[in-house]
Amino acid sequence: MALIHLLQRKPDGEIVFREPTSGDVPAYAILSHTWGKEEVNFQDMEANADMSKTVSKAGWRKIEFCAKQAASDGLRYFWVDTCCIDKKNAVELGAAINSMFRWYQNAARCYVYLSDVSKLDNKADGKMAWEEAFRTSRWFTRGWTLQELIAPRLVDFFSLEGERLGSKLLLESEIHEITSIAKNALRGDALSNFSIKERRSWAERRNTTIEEDEVYCLVGIFNVSMVPNYRERRDQAFRRLEEEIHRLYKGVDFEQFAVGLNLASFPEAAQFVAREKELLKMHELLHGHSSRSAVVLHGLGGIGKTQLAVEYVRRHKEKYTAIFWLNANNEDSLRLSFRSIAQQVLKHHPSTRVLINVDLEGDLDRVVNAVKAWLDLRENTHWLMTYDNYDNPRTSNDSDRSAVDVRRYLPETDHGSIIITTRSASVTQGRRLHVQKLTGPEDGLKILSNMSGREGIENALVMKLDGLPLALSTAGAYLEHVTTSFAEYLRLYEASWLKLQMTSPRLSSYEDRSLYTTWQVTFDRIRKQNAASAQLLKLWAYFDKQDVWFELLQHACSADNKWIRKLTEDKLNFNEAVRLLCEYGLAHTEPSLRQPSGSAGYGVHSCVHSWMISVLNGEWDNGLARLALTCVASEVPSTDVDKWWLLQQRLLQHAARHEHFITDGNVGIEGIEWVLHNLRLLYADQGKLADAEAMYTRALQGNEEALGPKHTSTLNTVNNLGNLYKNQGKLADAEAMYTRALQGYEEALGPKHTSTLNTVNNLGNLYKNQGKLADAEAMYTRALQGYEEALGPQLVPSYLPALNTMFAFGNLFSLIGRIDLAKAMYSRALAGYTTVQGPSSKWCRRLKDRLQALQVASIEPKAGQDESTEIGAPKSRSLKRRHSTSWEGG
Repeated sequence: MALIHLLQRKPDGEIVFREPTSGDVPAYAILSHTWGKEEVNFQDMEANADMSKTVSKAGWRKIEFCAKQAASDGLRYFWVDTCCIDKKNAVELGAAINSMFRWYQNAARCYVYLSDVSKLDNKADGKMAWEEAFRTSRWFTRGWTLQELIAPRLVDFFSLEGERLGSKLLLESEIHEITSIAKNALRGDALSNFSIKERRSWAERRNTTIEEDEVYCLVGIFNVSMVPNYRERRDQAFRRLEEEIHRLYKGVDFEQFAVGLNLASFPEAAQFVAREKELLKMHELLHGHSSRSAVVLHGLGGIGKTQLAVEYVRRHKEKYTAIFWLNANNEDSLRLSFRSIAQQVLKHHPSTRVLINVDLEGDLDRVVNAVKAWLDLRENTHWLMTYDNYDNPRTSNDSDRSAVDVRRYLPETDHGSIIITTRSASVTQGRRLHVQKLTGPEDGLKILSNMSGREGIENALVMKLDGLPLALSTAGAYLEHVTTSFAEYLRLYEASWLKLQMTSPRLSSYEDRSLYTTWQVTFDRIRKQNAASAQLLKLWAYFDKQDVWFELLQHACSADNKWIRKLTEDKLNFNEAVRLLCEYGLAHTEPSLRQPSGSAGYGVHSCVHSWMISVLNGEWDNGLARLALTCVASEVPSTDVDKWWLLQQRLLQHAARHEHFITDGNVGIEGIEWVLHNLRLLYADQGKLADAEAMYTRALQGNEEALGPKHTSTLNTVNNLGNLYKNQGKLADAEAMYTRALQGYEEALGPKHTSTLNTVNNLGNLYKNQGKLADAEAMYTRALQGYEEALGPQLVPSYLPALNTMFAFGNLFSLIGRIDLAKAMYSRALAGYTTVQGPSSKWCRRLKDRLQALQVASIEPKAGQDESTEIGAPKSRSLKRRHSTSWEGG
């Protein structure tokens, strides 16, 4: 860096040049300003200068301001461009121009002095008044102040009076609006991350007093050096600047390998939005390396990998001598791409030795080798090759003859840059970058708006399409030429997905693919590799799109389909199948979901789920639907299982997939009554009582029509509907249901049958809640005596419904003050629960608390909360049924 003349403010206030030393440059502040009349120059500050004349100049005010502000920030030295460069010395001036960016970059602080922004004139109007002056300040229109804004890390803005207005960080949004400079550039990101075109645009509305300075003030922005020549005129200076930029990025001999960009070989890019982090990462991985650099963009089909690669090329094309686009879908398309490259090279360099004697219409393998030889030339180091749609990579155990080994088509020398786009996460020919859905709804809104030409887009549609560029672009293209509202499109999307997609316009940016075909090729390849993976994807259509886990599917182990049995008989088989789906981007892990029990879940994109439903399962498969319902119902835990609430929440979304089919009676009830019953339990336990009531009412109507009003399955539903009404506080309705169930059980099964006695117990609980304590006691007495007669004294202590009655009976006796009888009932129940559930179960703990409380006369025990367990439900992870009873526990 050139010699830097620093100013020093001495303790007595005198401002002089710092004595030059050979050591490191000390910490210093730097001034940024616009030049005016009577600026203090280098000669004014020299040791023999007349300081009385110097301090009388108008420019001295800025120097004094900078000196005082630096001192207040603990800095002894500072730099001001008007007087710290000897402009009469051409060598020093040239060195200063090429070093200026670094001087500002290395400064400890930069002070921007705005001579046309005053706070005093605008005090009455507050901050907004000076903000308007700030936005229109001349400082933002000058060429040299561009680098003075970007280069320093800490920049503070000051008014004419020297009052601080704010920092670059604090005023970032306003500065971005004024200058259109990217916020990341203002924050100090490396300028090489920004395209040449973008950096040049930052200076388009700026000007300089001398026309050549419009060019010279940009040398730091592009990190190049130029010898200034103030007689060459602006256009010639720009040509020299471009040459220096090309040499920086493409090498000294770039012209002999320069090939113009052939836009015909590039796919058409859709409306590109967002992806700034991915573009920045790509540039970091691809640019500025001495050896070959490669990036693999992998992800779900339609997620925008090709568009991302096209955008990278668009932004950074000036940094490469040659950029080529290849179709890597199969061997033939790759060979043809290499022939096109050879034609492009020969068009620009007809005498290229390694290509001139190759028959481009003959053996294409020779053409491939010749192009690779040209790319491998030692001096040809700044090319970029993009291998698009490498979706069928060959693996070591792959028997697919159509699979492609891309290594045969990669240049062999260790230089150049490579981009590969693929749906497979197994491609390892570069640093992998997982391209995922757009995360911000504003990005989806922008695509829809750009494609449809409409404003006022509803968030509901954007949320449904969930950041998938292909889906968003398809919707926008459809809406462009029809009057369909966004809400109507969403309704059509949910009701007639496949028909809507088939009638949507084809997108040129996605070639021959559409939303309903883009995943078919991937699915076919998956099916060839592992039929169980394909079957898992079909079965998944009958579950929710997110949070599917092994233990949930394990209950399908008895399925007729051999591949489903393979999936569910062993977790390693499941892992192998789901891993392949994740590898091709059709599924993904969901580690962010909190899982209280069982394995972590997997999810699919909502658009993929719609495709699975409408394409993979064109017709609703009752067999798979029953299988999915069985899995969900079998996993519903009873309420005495640890963290049952959270596990039930995981199941709710899967049960919801079948709500309307159950309600409409489209799934046969015969043989799976317990499944429907457990789903109703799930809804009731989760507080969705209205949904549970609708399901019970529909089931009751179906049972009455199919089996008759006296059938035990009908009566079971009547009893459980009574339980639900009681939990809803509809006590009169509950009593009517219990009474009907009791009469039916007595006629069908007899007064001593356990199902009859369970309903007797339920009536006891209801009467107690209604305050009919005598009636409640009669019901409990009948239930308990009935259990003893039906089961015998030996079995009653191990029969949970009987124990529940004892617990409830104890609560009743405690409530009416019959303490001895309450103790007796609690003790009998405790002994039974200890045997059946173990001494540490929650019911044993509660009973012990009740008994302890009864020992203290001053403590009145409280009646417990009603808890219901209903008929016909299997225990968690088994097909055993729950008992039908509603009892009062702790």
